[in-house]
Amino acid sequence: RWLFSRAMCTAYAFCAVLFGLCSLTSLTVLSTVCCLKVCYPAYGRCCPLLSLPTSLSPLAEWGSYGPEPYGTACCIAWEASSREATLYILSLFVFCYLLPCLLILTSYSLILWTVRGSRRAVRQH
Repeated sequence: RWLFSRAMCTAYAFCAVLFGLCSLTSLTVLSTVCCLKVCYPAYGRCCPLLSLPTSLSPLAEWGSYGPEPYGTACCIAWEASSREATLYILSLFVFCYLLPCLLILTSYSLILWTVRGSRRAVRQH
């Protein structure tokens, strides 16, 4: 079971969500910047700031943090049934998981396509 106070549970969950989202955002930025540098060398600057507002949302009562089902750690309260919690979880899924994954897949696909085209051009010369 969780051994600390509700405030510690919230702080623990906030840090877990913030650092997890920062990691995924870093991977997304890295893949996007690599894609821009390889495929579109003239445009190579980007940095989305998605992690902090998303992880702060439950602290502002949009979504919530709470103990995990086994009670040994804390995270987002996935089983919350309020409309706000459902919207938070849905936006978290779309904007912090689905969209970054699609950007990463698209970026690396474009890089592979560009490298393949460059290799063919080198072979012809």
